[in-house]
Amino acid sequence: MMQKLTKKESGFTLIELMIVIAIIGILAAIAIPNFIAYRKKAYDKAAMTDLHNLNQSILAYYTEEGKEGVVMTLDVAKTAKAGFRQTSNVTVTVDGGTGQNDWTITTKHGQGDKTYTMTANQTLTVD
Repeated sequence: MMQKLTKKESGFTLIELMIVIAIIGILAAIAIPNFIAYRKKAYDKAAMTDLHNLNQSILAYYTEEGKEGVVMTLDVAKTAKAGFRQTSNVTVTVDGGTGQNDWTITTKHGQGDKTYTMTANQTLTVD
């Protein structure tokens, strides 16, 4: 004797589930490389921001502390007094030179691709 199906079966078929998984895989394959590229750009922007902020702090430091004819050496600790706060994972190097018109700043994020260098005459170099 034949049985009658009285209830309606519900759910997804195997093919429907495989199609959904394939679509998610394709979207992930597109999104992950873009996400990694955006993170690298953000790391580089953090280094660039530190360079800009340190430049402003150096100018403030020499304006507040500088005396005509006095040679002042410069380092990151002295610029903290003028408001500079270093971002984590950003390496900052200050070559104080011999005074107000002779210094060089170099910044690079540990996970970024670019190194930024600025001199006292406001020349920016990107490597």
